[in-house]
Amino acid sequence: MFAPKKILVPTDFSDYSDNALKQAIDIARQNKAKIYLFHVIDDGFQQCAVDYCLDEGSVQKIYKDSIKNAKDKLQQEVKKITDKHSSIEIVYDTRRGIPYEEILKEQEEKGIDLIVIASHGKTGILKNLLGGVVDKIIKRAKCQVLLVRN
Repeated sequence: MFAPKKILVPTDFSDYSDNALKQAIDIARQNKAKIYLFHVIDDGFQQCAVDYCLDEGSVQKIYKDSIKNAKDKLQQEVKKITDKHSSIEIVYDTRRGIPYEEILKEQEEKGIDLIVIASHGKTGILKNLLGGVVDKIIKRAKCQVLLVRN
């Protein structure tokens, strides 16, 4: 029987990701596994729109603020979980980059044996049908992937 010990849960803070996290918590409790809650700040930020461009300093501030906000959200989420389930160990991190690439890097670096990911994210079903993050994770992950349908 497959008994994961390191579970990676990518989140975009959507309700869909919350459902995947709930599944991961159940699996972690049953297997005494550690959860790695992970968020990626997408590097695809549009610096220019029509005739207006943000200067590099403004763009860097946006990224810095986004990372801080994401870490704050992750910390709050972890606290809620550990208050209810004190036996579950959860670590969290956020990175900036291309989401699927960063998720796969995290999987390799941490020796993850299960990725629990929502079938949809904030971008919805259309992006997934067109080769979105979930599709790339499923095809390229070097561990088991649990797709949580919503």
